[in-house]
Amino acid sequence: MTKKMSISTSKTSLVLFLCQIISALDVPLDSKLLEELSQPPTITQQSPKDYIVDPRENIVIQCEAKGKPPPSFSWTRNGTHFDIDKDAQVTMKPNSGTLVINIMNGGKAEAYEGVYQCTARNERGAAISNNIVVRPSRSPLWTKEKLEPNHVREGDSLVLHCRPPVGLPPPIIFWMDNAFQRLPQSERVSQGLNGDLYFSNVQPEDTREDYICYARFNHTQTIQQKQPISVKVFSMDSLNDTIAANLSDTDIFGAKPVTERQPVLLTPTGSTSTKVELRGNVLLLECIAAGLPTPVIRWIKEGGELPANRTFFENFKKTLKIIDVSEADSGNYKCIARNALGSVHHVISVTVKAAPYWITAPRNLVLSPGEDGTLICRANGNPKPSISWLANGVPIAIAPEDPSRKVDGDTIIFSHVQERSSAVYQCNASNEYGYLLANAFVNVLAEPPRILTPANKLYQVIADSPALLDCAYFGSPKPEIEWFKGVKGSILRGNEYVFHDNGTLEIPVAQKNNAGTYTCVARNELGKIQNEVQLEIKDPTMIIKQPEYKVIQRYGQVSFECIIKHDSTLLPTVTWLKDNDELPDDERFLVGKDNLTIMNVTDKDDGTYTCIVNTTLDSVSASAVLTVVARPNPPFDLELTGQLERSIDLSWLPGDENNSPITSFVIEFEDALHEPGVWRYQTEVPGSQTTAQLKLSPYVNYAFRVIAVNRIGRSQPSEPSEQYLTKSASPDENPANVQGIGSEPDNLVITWEPLKGFQSNGPGLQYKVSWRQKDVDDEWTSVIVANVSKYIVSGTPTFVPYEVKVQALNDLGYAPEPSEVIGHSGEDLPMVAPGNVQVHVINSTLAKVHWDPVPLKSVRGHLQGYKVYYWKVQSLSRRSRRHVEKKILTFRGNKTFGMLPGLEPYSSYKLNVRVVNGKGEGPASPDKVFKTPEGVPSSPSFLKITNPTLDSLTLEWGSPTHPNGVLTSYTLKFQPINNTHELGPLVEIRIPANESSLILKNLNYSTRYKFYFNAQTSVGSGSQITEEAVTIMDEAGILRPAVGAGKGYSEILFATSPVMHTVRPTFYKVQPLYPRIRNITTAAAETYANISWEYEGPDHANFYVEYGVAGSKEDWKKEIVNGSRSFFVLKGLTPGTAYKVRVGAEGLSGFRSSEDVFETGPAMASRQVDIATQGWFIGLMCAVALLILILLIVCFIRRNKGGKYPVKEKEDAHADPEIQPMKEDDGTFGEYSDAEDHKPLKKGSRTPSDRTVKKEDSDDSLVDYGEGVNGQFNEDGSFIGQYSGKKEKEPAEGNESSEAPSPVNAMNSFV
Repeated sequence: MTKKMSISTSKTSLVLFLCQIISALDVPLDSKLLEELSQPPTITQQSPKDYIVDPRENIVIQCEAKGKPPPSFSWTRNGTHFDIDKDAQVTMKPNSGTLVINIMNGGKAEAYEGVYQCTARNERGAAISNNIVVRPSRSPLWTKEKLEPNHVREGDSLVLHCRPPVGLPPPIIFWMDNAFQRLPQSERVSQGLNGDLYFSNVQPEDTREDYICYARFNHTQTIQQKQPISVKVFSMDSLNDTIAANLSDTDIFGAKPVTERQPVLLTPTGSTSTKVELRGNVLLLECIAAGLPTPVIRWIKEGGELPANRTFFENFKKTLKIIDVSEADSGNYKCIARNALGSVHHVISVTVKAAPYWITAPRNLVLSPGEDGTLICRANGNPKPSISWLANGVPIAIAPEDPSRKVDGDTIIFSHVQERSSAVYQCNASNEYGYLLANAFVNVLAEPPRILTPANKLYQVIADSPALLDCAYFGSPKPEIEWFKGVKGSILRGNEYVFHDNGTLEIPVAQKNNAGTYTCVARNELGKIQNEVQLEIKDPTMIIKQPEYKVIQRYGQVSFECIIKHDSTLLPTVTWLKDNDELPDDERFLVGKDNLTIMNVTDKDDGTYTCIVNTTLDSVSASAVLTVVARPNPPFDLELTGQLERSIDLSWLPGDENNSPITSFVIEFEDALHEPGVWRYQTEVPGSQTTAQLKLSPYVNYAFRVIAVNRIGRSQPSEPSEQYLTKSASPDENPANVQGIGSEPDNLVITWEPLKGFQSNGPGLQYKVSWRQKDVDDEWTSVIVANVSKYIVSGTPTFVPYEVKVQALNDLGYAPEPSEVIGHSGEDLPMVAPGNVQVHVINSTLAKVHWDPVPLKSVRGHLQGYKVYYWKVQSLSRRSRRHVEKKILTFRGNKTFGMLPGLEPYSSYKLNVRVVNGKGEGPASPDKVFKTPEGVPSSPSFLKITNPTLDSLTLEWGSPTHPNGVLTSYTLKFQPINNTHELGPLVEIRIPANESSLILKNLNYSTRYKFYFNAQTSVGSGSQITEEAVTIMDEAGILRPAVGAGKGYSEILFATSPVMHTVRPTFYKVQPLYPRIRNITTAAAETYANISWEYEGPDHANFYVEYGVAGSKEDWKKEIVNGSRSFFVLKGLTPGTAYKVRVGAEGLSGFRSSEDVFETGPAMASRQVDIATQGWFIGLMCAVALLILILLIVCFIRRNKGGKYPVKEKEDAHADPEIQPMKEDDGTFGEYSDAEDHKPLKKGSRTPSDRTVKKEDSDDSLVDYGEGVNGQFNEDGSFIGQYSGKKEKEPAEGNESSEAPSPVNAMNSFV
């Protein structure tokens, strides 16, 4: 049906839709709507058709109904009006039709038996209830009867009848004894459906006097008891004994023994019977048979199968139960009772009838004026039910006429209805087994549209998911629904939207641009209404890092990741499952923010782990499998088969492989006879094999075990197999590794590896040792030994070859003939020294030595080679002798020459040669003298640059440690360098070899120079040493302390005074090879050290200092240097401790200086504490006190004369003495003077003539070179003292600071 179809052509669908709306009012979508709409009555609750009540309690007959306006209620009893006002025992609940009949106050339930019917009525119609048959329950007593004892012969059948009283409803029957214990039942003894107790055959144990049948009446909660029944069973043996006691010996009589009988049916009787059951009920068919042995019951359906899933067997298969029967279950059911003697059967013909049941029950109609509709009432049953209609509880034939209504059998057709056509119609379908009654109203309404969906309802959906926007509506006639995007948008159309009949707008694939406000408009001919809803589109929740398949070893740790991405406005919850169930309640499972960790994994943790992420709008999940692997379990059930003398078959069953396939099995054996408790490797077979044929040795008591191997490791060994002792035999093999080596010049030691116990093949293992001299026609000499692996032959010639063999034997015989090996008797020291030793000097550090080989006979052993002993006698350039250190070179084999490397040039050497065998060295050859020629010298031992001036530098050096010849001269090269690493012209100077210092003059002021210095011999120039220095800048320059001679050469940087030079050298641009930090200088006190260094490289480097205790393995400690300073103070050091230090630059990977080592001074508390007790200090203080006293007297006298203090006047005239001008003649500061004597005070400023010190005047500032000749650092890193040295003629005034000097700093300053 499309939206554009007219109402007249869509009456059926519209009626059905509105019917669904009204019928859904049982669970109302909008309570306000229900309160406003008129509605005919609807029965909502009523008592059952067959209503059995407890006669001891009040009778409550229910009848509840709804309608608008609320309905009124009335009752009929047995077809006539029941006036409840005339019966004081009967009341009706307020706002209800439920009757309450008061029995508790003297009323009798029997008086109110009957058929009741309730009618609910309002202005739009009347609804009626079912006919409710009210009957009080009954639980009558058993009728008294005389019960005779039952005497039964063993093996006979027996039926104990219950015959309970007829009750309402029928009672529940069970059998018990006097102790209220249920009597045991079995295939032999069981209770039938009628309550009787059946014995297929009685046994002596069935004898008892308290078989009691009980009837329980549930409505009254009472139990009635039948009188006890006595059963006595006579066995054949006891019966024969009784008869024999009462008869004479001449009488011949005896009871027959217990005989077996074929089955006989106790119920039902005969061969056939019938059974009628109603559709939907439970069908119970019963067959109980007598017989000995006890028959077994079997059920079949003739011509068909018993219905699956609905068939059950009860009472030891004596009862066939089929639930929810239908007409298809009709047919013949056969029960067969069988024992060893035969069988019997019974056929039950089952017919399934049916009370009426609905095919189509009438449904409520809600129509608009002028519409058409139908009520359909269709039912089925067996026999087929008849259909009758009522209108407002009155047969439709006598009901008021309605021109819009037409009855056509099971259908009422309505045409062009009006509001007066509203009524409640009843459909009655009945047959002989029951009836059905249904109320359905026709409600004719004229209502404007209503929208039931709340205004401005917010819908939130995930992007790319369907969005369903509700517009639940109601109206009569049915309104038309339209949707708009936004408040004033155009009507929605197109394939991107789906419009449902219930008003819902569906966006199949919602996108971000679909978010916004949507307006639903409902209109019919009576009005129009609209409603707005909001739609928000959220980003989907995603698992961006899913858990992955894991294989973990037992007792390990494993983690699964579950990293999610979600809409920021949604709050996700993450849940972990194991095998689709909750995680075990185990502290080993740790759930983190985005992971699951399992500690100490066990086999039970194996499974599938799922991460589920839920928000209010969506849910995603990801799973991963955890496989827990471990070493395999040990094999078991080892079995030995196929025992032979030299082989046996071993089989086993593999243990659990623990999720890692078994790759192989290792078989080990134990020899309980020779090595009990020691397991040795036998063989290894593939993991797919569970049997192996094993080779055996004689005279071994074998036991085997098997070890399984997988990728994880080896299993524990299996339990040992049974033991198997093999028979003895002669040895199969001889000892291995037979050798003949003499330990002394006159013996031969024969050794061998003894056989292992399992190799002996039998008892009495011994060895036959044989030898004879080779190449001599001698017989074999043999001895037999046991429990040893060595035999010494004495009295042999020195170093003679022998043939040797060792053969194994035991009590059963000898091993196969052994192979022979060649050995030698003992060696002795060589007798002859090598001759004709010659030396050929190749160069200043390499020589070649030759010698003649010695005769082999004189070696008297195995020739191992020759040894050359050589040593330096003296250096030809230095006539001083020193301790002789001999060097040895060994040349293997029969070599007759060798090279002597690593010789020192210009030196005198001696050597000799000796032959070597296994015993030792022979005599030495006569010493051979040779000399090495001159070579190039090593670098000078140091180069020190001192006494810098404006235009000169003093160079001092040390001669090379290894001159390697006669020095002829030194070569000095130098060139200037500026701040951009440009090099000036290179100047070269030749210096005589006997010089050790040089003053370079006519240099440029404030200029850095680089020096290259080396020494020469007649052979050539040696390696050079380099150094850099700077001429001074001015008198306020920075001087650095020089490094002591003990630390080798170092750079010493200076600044010069700004003397103007007009000539500057020409520079050439040279790119530095690499940045470097060098010349680390340390000045250590007790608890701190001043560290300074020199840096070459890019500007603006950020330095750091690393230090630690020397020789310690602790990590380096790191301190950052502020700015680009080239000095730093390390504080907090331990007195008397050696430290290592190095300097690095940040950002340059691996760029740092070499290490330097310094030691802090010892604690100096004594030097500071004892100063006040020194005599000189006491005298000094006395002198100072005397001078102060004299000064005070002089001042007092002058003051009394009225004179002025000239210094005070000067101070008043010049507030700051630090800014006084310099004198032009000598550059000294202006002095304070008295008008009378003009005596200088000798205290002035160090500010230059322009009153400023400009950093750019010198490229070598304190920042760049943090040390000077006379300068030192305070503990806080500040610089102490003058920037330039004091003038020699300046009067000694101590420190020019007003502070007293620190004795500690004085002692630790550089001098």
